[in-house]
Amino acid sequence: MKRKRFVAAGTAFASIGIVRAPAKAAQFQGKCGTDTPIEHPINVRAIQMFNAIKAETGGRLEVKVFPNNSLGGNPAMLQQIRTGALEFMMANGAGTIANVFPLAGMESLGFVFKDDAMAFRAMDGAFGEYVRKQINDKAELNITIFGHEFEHGFRQITTSSKPIHAADDLAGVKLRTPVSKIWTDLFQTLGASPISLNFAEVYVALQTKVADGQENPLVVIEVARLFEVQRYLSLTSHMWAGYNLISNAQYWKALPKDIQDVVERNLAKYSTLQRADTINLNNSLADKLRRQGMQVVNPDRDSFKKKLGPYYARWKNEFGQTAWSLLEQYTGKIG
Repeated sequence: MKRKRFVAAGTAFASIGIVRAPAKAAQFQGKCGTDTPIEHPINVRAIQMFNAIKAETGGRLEVKVFPNNSLGGNPAMLQQIRTGALEFMMANGAGTIANVFPLAGMESLGFVFKDDAMAFRAMDGAFGEYVRKQINDKAELNITIFGHEFEHGFRQITTSSKPIHAADDLAGVKLRTPVSKIWTDLFQTLGASPISLNFAEVYVALQTKVADGQENPLVVIEVARLFEVQRYLSLTSHMWAGYNLISNAQYWKALPKDIQDVVERNLAKYSTLQRADTINLNNSLADKLRRQGMQVVNPDRDSFKKKLGPYYARWKNEFGQTAWSLLEQYTGKIG
């Protein structure tokens, strides 16, 4: 009996000796929500970015990316940011942030930017700095918005009922738009009947004919497989949109300065890579979507612009002369 007890004790001590220590938890942890499908370059580069941040901080900051509205739609994620339930989010200015701070939507004024380069000169320059400062200075928002915006791109119209060759073709079209006043106003001015829906609802709305069409950059039309439920693609390039990384302000302020520096350095690096990814995709996808069965139309863009005088007047009054003049430094006269 004594021998059995000794052997049992020895076995127990041996097993204790090979127990592995648990992995050390990160000093700071967080989640980053997005509304785009996992394959979108926003998510691909955001995951790479946070992996690099984890490595460079020696594991002190670990942030996991949750794509495709898995943490809720944009309004829900934005509310979580403001309350501290979510640490980071990739947020569109006009489609998300503008719902609590309207000036954020100014980057998506209709038919303002000629190309991506012009948009990024404005957003990386004095205009973008002005908008971000207004947001960061508004303490009650509890949001920190960062520069080095990710590319979403120019938005194009798709429909199932008819092609859009000119502005008059939009008359009565039930067009899904993000839940955003600036989008609704643009398409109402152009004669459409906009339907505001969060992106998670778009595919089913098109499939069931609740909406006749929608508008998004080509990369979204591709990765969300909207070509399966839409027949016509009209290359209107009517709005440009980007995605900013935003954070709960209190969470961000609590991070040590050296970790903040690592985040901002990697954000600059990976946003540059992501911009190139998305621009290249958007430039190549029209032919692919044509091969996938869509009829591609090059509409008369001037026919849209001619209708927008009242629209520009309303939004100039909304945004104010300072912001309007800063944007016109990059775009030339608007309206």
